[in-house]
Amino acid sequence: METPPPPRAMLDGGPQALWEPQPPAGALQTPERCVWPCLSILEGDSCPQGLFEAISGPPWAGPQQVLGQGSCSDLNHWSGQGVAGWPCTGPCWSRRGCPAALETVLREEAQRGFATLEDPLAALLDMLDSSRGWRGKGPSLEAWVARELKRCLQAQLCPGPARGSPGLKQLQARAVKLLAESPPGLVEPLVSIFQLQDADRSPLLAHVHRLHQEGKFKEAIVLGAKLRLQADLDVEKMCIPLLLQDKADLVERYVDGFPDLQRRLLALMDSWCQPGFDIRVVARRYPQTTLRLERLSPRALGRQVLRLLEQHGLDPDLCPNVVNQQRLAALRYLCYKRLVERSVSRESWAEHVQGLAGQDQWLQEQLLQLLASHDDAALVAQCALDLLLPEERLPASVAAELRQLRIQERTAEAPLEDGKDDYYQLPIPREHLHFLASWEDLARHQEELLQPGQVVGMDLEWRPSFGAGGRPRASLMQVAVEGRVFLLDLPRLSSPAGGQAPQAFFRLVSRLLTDPSITKLGYGLAGDLRSLGASCPALAQAEKQLRGSVDLLQVHRQMRAADRPAPGVDGAAGPRGLSLLVQQVLGKPLDKMQQLSNWDRRPLCEGQLVYAAADAYCLLEVYWALCREPARFHLSGDLARSLRLGRGERAGPGELPPLQKALTSPQQVPAGEDAAPEVPARAFRVVCDSMLQGLARRLRCLGIDVLVLATGEDHRRAAEVS
Repeated sequence: METPPPPRAMLDGGPQALWEPQPPAGALQTPERCVWPCLSILEGDSCPQGLFEAISGPPWAGPQQVLGQGSCSDLNHWSGQGVAGWPCTGPCWSRRGCPAALETVLREEAQRGFATLEDPLAALLDMLDSSRGWRGKGPSLEAWVARELKRCLQAQLCPGPARGSPGLKQLQARAVKLLAESPPGLVEPLVSIFQLQDADRSPLLAHVHRLHQEGKFKEAIVLGAKLRLQADLDVEKMCIPLLLQDKADLVERYVDGFPDLQRRLLALMDSWCQPGFDIRVVARRYPQTTLRLERLSPRALGRQVLRLLEQHGLDPDLCPNVVNQQRLAALRYLCYKRLVERSVSRESWAEHVQGLAGQDQWLQEQLLQLLASHDDAALVAQCALDLLLPEERLPASVAAELRQLRIQERTAEAPLEDGKDDYYQLPIPREHLHFLASWEDLARHQEELLQPGQVVGMDLEWRPSFGAGGRPRASLMQVAVEGRVFLLDLPRLSSPAGGQAPQAFFRLVSRLLTDPSITKLGYGLAGDLRSLGASCPALAQAEKQLRGSVDLLQVHRQMRAADRPAPGVDGAAGPRGLSLLVQQVLGKPLDKMQQLSNWDRRPLCEGQLVYAAADAYCLLEVYWALCREPARFHLSGDLARSLRLGRGERAGPGELPPLQKALTSPQQVPAGEDAAPEVPARAFRVVCDSMLQGLARRLRCLGIDVLVLATGEDHRRAAEVS
């Protein structure tokens, strides 16, 4: 349908009647105020004919049938049907509901009308005092008028009062009274128009306090921020009810730009994380408020506090309870790795634990409880010996083992050393491991690192941070080529004090990453490159520069997505990540004893050097094994095509990458006697509850019969139907 032209009143000067000083019968009898009944929703006031024509338009527009005699009070009923012949999706004063052409016309008429008024600010207040439509939710004509007046004042299209003038102070006092009932869409224009941020603070503060006492906590904190009253308000009083309602975003905006308030807020949130604190005690002070206490667990609060500490660059010592909770979680993790998995070396474990617990009595008590809860008294005694724990604070059985250890001067590490043959072993001589820490080292081995057409394995190591915030700084970069491994000392090579080394290092890495003839292997390669970029700003674009790569993490995911795990391996247990892939392909997992060691320490110990080299070289051996026997691992035989795709080529229209083809092509899976028969999708029947309707729709698209339980239906019904 063709958009109808503007009504005659809009084109022939008809809207001048909107601003005529002669009021019609029933309108307010002052020249300055007669305009506002025409633009507001006033019950009982008649609309001037000019406005009625401008709004209703020609007979084909249709609004006359609704407006009747043109009462402005009927405008609400028609506001979504169209204005002046333009179809609207909402009220004509709504930014989303008004067509651009009509909005431009109305804006021009509004500006013309404001210019004819002697005091537009007083007229706006008169309109708001006389009208009720703006007090509800949603867009209103009054808010639209206020926004347009603000626009005109900023563009100096109509006169405004001088800053600090007596007349402005009187208007500010009137505007403050209206703020109590103003919706958010009206608050911002009023603050700007009447310069309320510069007004007398006493009535503004009183108004904010009144909103707070009435339980309008959101309105109070929003208005306080708009008026820049944060320094004069109690941050705890303003923020506590919002935190209890899970409105932390409002609280963050409220303290933005006020470092002292940020510190006080974090101290408050940290106090809620102290052991034994009951948030329900605080919640009882707000019985009429809908609270969301499930979001205020110490763990959830701790994450928020740590994020804000990093965001604002504040000292973690401001929040000792959160820091201790974080350290306790790290202690639990380390005890699990040492006492259960036994995948951390004694030296690394003792170093981390001592750094976390320090001299804090509470953390030391928690550590003792963690150790006492373990059944292996000999291993716990070894841990106690490494930490120099007092014998009298240990359980009797552990204390007895500790005395034996001291007498016999034996260690508990020997059984772990005996199991080295159970792990992947680096297949190259020790002298083929090269530690590069200078420009001369890089120049000496540059040709070997950048040999065109070769395959290289890449990995990074960094000191564990245990969630201390931010991406950890990489300490070591490993590059493995056939027969050799190069360990690049990142702190030395990227340091500005390194002379020629930083530039040489950045050039070498950039050339390695951008050369498509060199196939780069990694496991989670994108994450490693992001860490490299965060540690070396000159390599911030490393991930985008990468050409010619194969991420074995993606290959591993496709292997695990097959119908059964790799031959002879139970994928549901044992090692994880790269160690699991190495076990599935090469038969033995990686030895992860040095994974959590201190990679910032120099010189690195022999165990760290061998571990780092094995982490990179195993990528080469896994890749070669997959290329030799792709079908054994349910992969496409055309791995060369996979490499070309990794170097930037794209599959043709509708063509899947080969590794994905392996999962969708039945002929790639050897059919043995124990192969399970294919089951068509239509043979499946699935029962979902109402929270899984999205899943149900997707399954139905695959031809699966799905029954969705009704909302509120007992979940036991699913078992009955099944």
